[in-house]
Amino acid sequence: MRKVINGKRISSTEFGGTCLAKFGIEFVPRDLYWKTTYYAIQAEKQEFNYLWITDHFNNRNVYVSLAIVSAYTDKIKFGPGVTNPYLVHPVETAQAVASLNEVAPGRVVCGLGVGDRTTLNMVNVPQLKPLTAIRESVQIIRDLTSGRSVNLKGELFSASGARFNFRIASSVPIFIGAQGPKMLMLAAEIGDGVLINASHPKDIEHALNSIREGAAKSGRRVEELEVAAYTSFSVSEEMKKALKAVVPVVGYIVAGSPDSVLESHGISPEAAGKIRDAIVRGMWKDAFSQVTPEMVDAFSISGTPDLCIEKIDRLIKLGVTQFVTGSPLGPDMRKAISLIGTQILPHFTD
Repeated sequence: MRKVINGKRISSTEFGGTCLAKFGIEFVPRDLYWKTTYYAIQAEKQEFNYLWITDHFNNRNVYVSLAIVSAYTDKIKFGPGVTNPYLVHPVETAQAVASLNEVAPGRVVCGLGVGDRTTLNMVNVPQLKPLTAIRESVQIIRDLTSGRSVNLKGELFSASGARFNFRIASSVPIFIGAQGPKMLMLAAEIGDGVLINASHPKDIEHALNSIREGAAKSGRRVEELEVAAYTSFSVSEEMKKALKAVVPVVGYIVAGSPDSVLESHGISPEAAGKIRDAIVRGMWKDAFSQVTPEMVDAFSISGTPDLCIEKIDRLIKLGVTQFVTGSPLGPDMRKAISLIGTQILPHFTD
């Protein structure tokens, strides 16, 4: 947004020192399809650049949700955020995003990660060799969505001359969801974009160091990558309401975070284990009552619009080029999208 001062139009980078960035929004398809679609339409009207829909077996199907959204939007880019290769084979993922890209040419992206440990544990699916799984999946998805055949004899996935029987109009960018240093380096090495699963400046700074190292390893420039902070976000004009809404999501994040990440924020793996065990048993009240203010601060951006602006600005100045407002957004979804669009985005968009 440009502000007018003394008859001169001033960009937001000049006014108040804020930086420009793209914005994404995440939806969890728990609600009926028409609600998710309604929120997607609202997000596009508020000029979000990206729309990410999560992929967990216990919610509605991500590709059904995205297909309906594609019919009611015109310009916002969208994709799974993120799918994983353990429950869905990468050839199926490639087929899904390539088909979507026929419906909405040039608007589809593919978010790929190793999945949520808590929900995978519910169906006894191990996260085998995560770096290998992502590297091999990226090769399969990129080859197929670029119209090439796949010839791969990998450790986890193999394909011999696999290809689509339909024409591919354009390739689909692959964003890799990452948190640990090795996965962040891999994402920078082979991905088109990186979805940093973090909200705290300290985690983002460490992540960017790993991304730079990974990019250098492959002879790439960091500027060639879309670097997104994929955050748990909650905004409300009332601080208490914003914080209350984010607690369940933070509980899931803590339950699924690596011990090294937890310990860097002074959170014991034992405390996280208790939350994880309660979630697996369906004891939601017990699980979320153990979420502390320190956990909320470490794993979310939440508060009033002004406070959120300060926190977002800090991350963008570190080098983030896309900021994703992830679940829950706020105590009231519709109001939160409106607040973000009218009070937060104008500070960071030109």
